[in-house]
Amino acid sequence: LCAAASEYFAQPVKRSDIVWTYSAVRPLYDDGASKAQEATRDYVLKTDGGEGTAPIVNTFGGKITTYRRLSESMLEKIEGFLGKRGKPWTANAPLPGGDFPARGFDAEVAKLKTAYPFLDARLARRLTRLYGTRARMLLGLARSNADLGRNFGADLYEAEVRYLVQNEWAMTAEDVLWRRTKRGLQLSREQAAALDEFMRGISRRHVAAAE
Repeated sequence: LCAAASEYFAQPVKRSDIVWTYSAVRPLYDDGASKAQEATRDYVLKTDGGEGTAPIVNTFGGKITTYRRLSESMLEKIEGFLGKRGKPWTANAPLPGGDFPARGFDAEVAKLKTAYPFLDARLARRLTRLYGTRARMLLGLARSNADLGRNFGADLYEAEVRYLVQNEWAMTAEDVLWRRTKRGLQLSREQAAALDEFMRGISRRHVAAAE
């Protein structure tokens, strides 16, 4: 991969330049295709049980970009057992924080800056890009950067980390740095280690509270 990428850049990409890697496995439904490349990329729903036993609806294949339609298809299957529950509604419903016009991003950033004038312009754009109108929930009553708590580096503040723990199920430093914010590209190893210790402390407190 480094060699292939280096063909297009004036500065070659070396293995030592890599700060993080990501790969995924896509589950494909076995539709009898002779080659994996020819197998369907669509999802397939199959039902087991019924007639006196609890039915199980299984999902095979699919991809994250069609999760909304897949979910509606799943509900259509379930309605066969539970009865009609209403018309599909998700096609035009905004995701959490997305309740502003499609071309209104810059205006939304400006609103956030007006409400929180202490925010750096770059941070205001990043928070709006990641959280939309929910950035206000994250920032709460803050009136200065100090109110956002500890800065772990690259403008990743404690307030954002706690928001991710409470609202987006972040449990580890890797969840925060790579699966939610991509701040891992900017933080040093020492800064990432400090966040890791902070997250471990939160986990320990959660375990203690559960006991």
